[in-house]
Amino acid sequence: MRKAFENRDPDSIQLKEVSEKVKEIRRSKLPDPETLGNAGSFFKNPVVPFSKIEEMIAQYPEIPFYKVDDENYKVAAGWLIEKAGWKGKHIGDAGVHEKQALVLVNYGKATGEEILKLSEEVQSSVQSKFGIGLDREVTVL
Repeated sequence: MRKAFENRDPDSIQLKEVSEKVKEIRRSKLPDPETLGNAGSFFKNPVVPFSKIEEMIAQYPEIPFYKVDDENYKVAAGWLIEKAGWKGKHIGDAGVHEKQALVLVNYGKATGEEILKLSEEVQSSVQSKFGIGLDREVTVL
């Protein structure tokens, strides 16, 4: 988002311009639910202690993370999922979106159970590879 307005005087940027840019970025990364069934962002960015961030940086210097407070950091769940090999992967008609690993999609006739099972496999894989648990952002009924 910063790049979109980096050569502009901050006082000249209008709220409507920011809103339109956010919509444009989302459209470029997220599938349209009218054409590809999805629930949007499926997993929350996990919060981990500083010691875990230090451990991760030693292995993956490019890992995206964000400071929450003096002791905790958020790690980009999409990055974890992608690095665990799930981005673009299908299990039957349930899959992880090819452009945004946080989004689970229905490529045809996947059932809710199949999407749930896929989410559990993603969670297990990320936990196994990184020692970081993922919580679902969606509500499972």
